Amino acid sequence: MSTDARTQTAPLGVVMLCHTALHRAAQVARFWLDANCPVVIHVDRAVGADQMEAFRKDLGTHPLLRFSTRFRCEWGTWPIVAATQAAAEQMLAEFEQVEHVLLTSGACIPLRPVSEMTDWLAQRRDVDFIESVSIGHAPWIKGGLSEERFTLHFPLSWKRQKRAFDLLVDLQRRFGIRREVPRPLQPHMGSQWWCLSRKTLQGILAHPKRARYDRYFKRTWIPDESYFQTMVRIVSDRIESRSLTLVKFDRNGRPNLFYDDHLQLLRRSDCFVARKIWPDAHRLYDFFLSDHTTREAPIDPQPAKIDRYFELAAKQRTEGRAGLYMQSRFPLENSVNSKTAAPYSVFCGFQQLFGNFDFWLGNITNCRVHGHLFAPEKAEFHGGATVYHGAISNSAALRDYNPRMFLANLIWATRGERQCFSYNSRDNMNSELNWFMATDRNAQISVISGCFILPLFRGEYKVDDVLGHIGWLQRREQEFISILQSKWTSADIRVWTLAEFLQSPQELLSQTVRAAFPDVRFSDADMPQSRPLDGFEEYLAQLRNLGLPPVLLQDYKR
Repeated sequence: MSTDARTQTAPLGVVMLCHTALHRAAQVARFWLDANCPVVIHVDRAVGADQMEAFRKDLGTHPLLRFSTRFRCEWGTWPIVAATQAAAEQMLAEFEQVEHVLLTSGACIPLRPVSEMTDWLAQRRDVDFIESVSIGHAPWIKGGLSEERFTLHFPLSWKRQKRAFDLLVDLQRRFGIRREVPRPLQPHMGSQWWCLSRKTLQGILAHPKRARYDRYFKRTWIPDESYFQTMVRIVSDRIESRSLTLVKFDRNGRPNLFYDDHLQLLRRSDCFVARKIWPDAHRLYDFFLSDHTTREAPIDPQPAKIDRYFELAAKQRTEGRAGLYMQSRFPLENSVNSKTAAPYSVFCGFQQLFGNFDFWLGNITNCRVHGHLFAPEKAEFHGGATVYHGAISNSAALRDYNPRMFLANLIWATRGERQCFSYNSRDNMNSELNWFMATDRNAQISVISGCFILPLFRGEYKVDDVLGHIGWLQRREQEFISILQSKWTSADIRVWTLAEFLQSPQELLSQTVRAAFPDVRFSDADMPQSRPLDGFEEYLAQLRNLGLPPVLLQDYKR
């Protein structure tokens, strides 16, 4: 290397492990080289000769560019570590001014100007940035192997020989075969992507017991996430247990891909490098491999700033979005999410006790209030609509095919506006729907029990067998109330008997409405008047004399 090349060398060297999307790797390598950072590239031996030749031609010649000895690198196997060692040794041997070595992949991309990173590292010359977590405190480990990664033998490829791999693990467990961890090593794990000081990297590569340690790690599982993370603990004077490369993993332990629509998210992270970038994310490559990333003042990388976005995405992926039911995203049956997308109110008995209750409630709340959505004849949408938001029909046949989804789809299609509707035992209720609402945290269910008799008392409809019909309605309401009073319910439940409610109807009605609409203000003069109940007590007595005790109205007295 010429003297001019030496004087221009930046104190940061970059090792790149590449195996796919070589055109993108070449683009990133040129970015590092233009910033005078030495680059040593390892290309997987699985890459064909033609591709390798095209890659070399694409990069051209540069005094700071080197290619290291090639290894065939399979996921989770020792050659990944061997390739890293070879490239790192070449970096230290040929570029004496390098003070920190950054390990990256061909799918990594710098998010900030190289000068910011080199200035930042210059203030931390003896600091090693590597995620190194004790094996007993690494909660992200996937695959059922934690400490056993270091105490069992793993001579087989998990990717190519899964059945044999699992069989060998089972046999070692069964016969109590265990390996001893060489002293003084204490197994640590962490991200494969690190930035180590020259002193520490030399200490690892030139360690007097390296040959023994290498033999040991060759038979551990996924050594690329444990070799340097463990070795650094016996040679480094100062470790910051974090990676300067932003890497996010899904619930299966696979790295998340970053796409063009993650541009602003990556900018807000303030990280120096990110992985893993989709090869066709043209906006990301065009933006970050340019001068657009220059900042007014250098700041520390803060990957935690975007953690909440990934946590939310992971939660939606595993639990679904609250209230959204679709072919590709069906919420878990016992998810902690609400079963619907927004709060709603169910009023049982209010329409029978108060005249035009839905009209009154709509007026004071400025909300569209439905009638009986589950009436036997049809769904009574607000204003008598035959088709409501979300192309939901008022057809009873369509609704009753899947009542739960009818309700969930209605709430989803109208989220942002609280839905209110009446419900009683004459409606097409069933236990599945009742349990769905009772266990929905978005539901507010208010019940005045026994009001199902009032339409019959007033003669609003006729049936041939009055006693049988009332007995049927009473059993249905009893079953509904028993569900609401179950220990499994999570809805906001209020249940009164008709006698209890009539003791202070205006106060209880006001509390119920304000629980759903806390900003609504109305006076006692605005309260609806209950419909006359003259002769109702005698009607109940007549039912008892005919052999039907009205259980839910047994405490009714005027």
